[in-house]
Amino acid sequence: MRAQLRNHDQELFFFQRRLFVAAIVILSCFALLVGRFFYLQVIRNAHFTTLSESNRIDVQPEAPNRGIVTDRNGVVLASNYSAYTVELNPQQMVSVDATIEEIAKIVEVSPRDRRRFKKLLDEFRSAESLPLKSRLTDEEVARLAANRFRLPGVEIKARLFRQYPFGELASHVIGYIGRISPNEKTRIEQQGLTAEYKGSDYIGKAGIELSYERELHGVAGATEVEVDASRRVIRTLSRKPSIAGNNLQLSIDIRLQKIAEDAFGAKRGAMVAIEPATGDILAYVSRPGYDPNLFVDGIDPQSWDLLNNSPDKPMLNRPIQGGYPPGSTYKPFMALMALEMGVRTSAQTISDPGFFRLGGGYWRDDKAGGHGLVDLPKSIAVSCDTYYYLLAAELDVDEWSGFMRQFSFGQKTGLDISGELPGILPTREWKARRFPKDPKLHVGDQVSLGIGQGFNTFTPMQLANATAILANRGVAFKPHLVKRIEDPTTRQSRLTQPTPAYSIALKDAHIDAVKKGMAGVVTEGTGAAVFRGANYTSGGKTGTAQVFGLRGGEYVESQVSERLRDHAWYIVFAPLDAPKIALAVFVENGGFGAKSAAPIARKVLDSFFELQSADAKAVAAATPVGSGAGLAVATSISGAAKPNVAAVSPVATTNPVTGAAR
Repeated sequence: MRAQLRNHDQELFFFQRRLFVAAIVILSCFALLVGRFFYLQVIRNAHFTTLSESNRIDVQPEAPNRGIVTDRNGVVLASNYSAYTVELNPQQMVSVDATIEEIAKIVEVSPRDRRRFKKLLDEFRSAESLPLKSRLTDEEVARLAANRFRLPGVEIKARLFRQYPFGELASHVIGYIGRISPNEKTRIEQQGLTAEYKGSDYIGKAGIELSYERELHGVAGATEVEVDASRRVIRTLSRKPSIAGNNLQLSIDIRLQKIAEDAFGAKRGAMVAIEPATGDILAYVSRPGYDPNLFVDGIDPQSWDLLNNSPDKPMLNRPIQGGYPPGSTYKPFMALMALEMGVRTSAQTISDPGFFRLGGGYWRDDKAGGHGLVDLPKSIAVSCDTYYYLLAAELDVDEWSGFMRQFSFGQKTGLDISGELPGILPTREWKARRFPKDPKLHVGDQVSLGIGQGFNTFTPMQLANATAILANRGVAFKPHLVKRIEDPTTRQSRLTQPTPAYSIALKDAHIDAVKKGMAGVVTEGTGAAVFRGANYTSGGKTGTAQVFGLRGGEYVESQVSERLRDHAWYIVFAPLDAPKIALAVFVENGGFGAKSAAPIARKVLDSFFELQSADAKAVAAATPVGSGAGLAVATSISGAAKPNVAAVSPVATTNPVTGAAR
């Protein structure tokens, strides 16, 4: 009996102990649950609230409208339009090619679309979204939307697209936009501009689009929406609207631009026309050009190869990136320097035998037998090489360089698009650095420099700017393509270059002597035949620059390969007494300046004055009788009276040489 009681007590003891242990375990588990609950609900409350909200709330970035670009008269040169595009996220696809084939069964996907997408995929492998086909029709959008459930990684997006209505016209001025590259993305992050580019895939790549990116881009906005588990939008919670980029009014007149480009025909070359009194660039030509619309959706490899590998180099911005000897267009500036330095007077003459000898060197003039007695104005009018051979041999090349830099030779003009070359204005230090085996700059070198040959290498932009400074009697404005920047909201605008950059102290008598010589070019010299019958006065200078050095014999254009022929130049300003326009025309391998470049200048000048007259008549016709005030043809981007633009359809550094220059 006692044994039974002991067993019962033991069993009760063990049961109670197990019950106690179980209770401890249960209480411990409960304590852990309470602790975990406290940790999640109290300590980590803010974190999990944020996660919950991020699952429920989606912030959708809103890309800003890019600023509009117009010409000086308000004609739109770059604008925006909205369209649907089908975009692919390669990260969410098993096979990109298979997905494209499925899409092609629903909407047409052209070979160009495929090539462009492949190029983008190669360049932006980590991108979350790449466009396959843009500008979808409403029917195409509907068909894709109906089949989207079986196309993972495929999205239909409404996007803003850039449009260049005139196509190739002024392409090197306006430039183009393109998809933001990894390097550009890194630069944006380093500059602290990430917030401004949220939702933006494109950025300026060339021309005004690149140089004025900060003005044109605007500020990104954002829309906060509530979404369901499938990420479908339920409702909009808040919206911070984007701020559109500023509008740009260019200084160019697109009518004159078209006339100038058409004047080149199939020729390669460049032309820059400047208003001397303001620094406004009225026309800026680089031929051949390209269509910037090719780059809007991402250029396909075939089109890129055609542009990039063409021997005509359509992507080369010749006015600022083409370095060439200036030929005889350099002579008016040499003459002005001689007067200012006191080494020549206007009336002082030389006797030109048709050649110049120095030691064992021999330099010929372009006219056999020479020009007889030649004073300074005549030396410009007849383009007497011998006059400048003698002058150059007497000068100190470093002093010479210092004078010429005032006219922007050998340095960047500061034009408001990137990629400008400084050119070469030789000095002793430059020669020593460039040619360490023959570091001395010899007098013979200087002789060739005096007629714009030898080591001289300048850009068409530099020649045009120097001509404008001369025409404006030494008052220099910074040349610019953007005349005015306008806030699209307030419509307030500001000039980019309201005042002169600097002035060169030049004597009026010296300027008049040089202008007299340049007037002689037009009336009796190398440009007389081209400008006969013009109803305006002008001062000009032809120039012919050799591409390679002659090793004896005589240069015969017809016997030389086209791309080795001389370059043709013409600089000019008009009217003579109160210049309103100054320009430099360069025709690559065009031969004699009076034959190739001067006729282009004549067409541009004729058209410029005709357009001015037509605009003046339009203003007069629009002015109410007795109002006492004229109507500005174009004072702002938003509210200007527009001229007739019916005629405008939307749509290498050479080797240093010596020899004669004409």
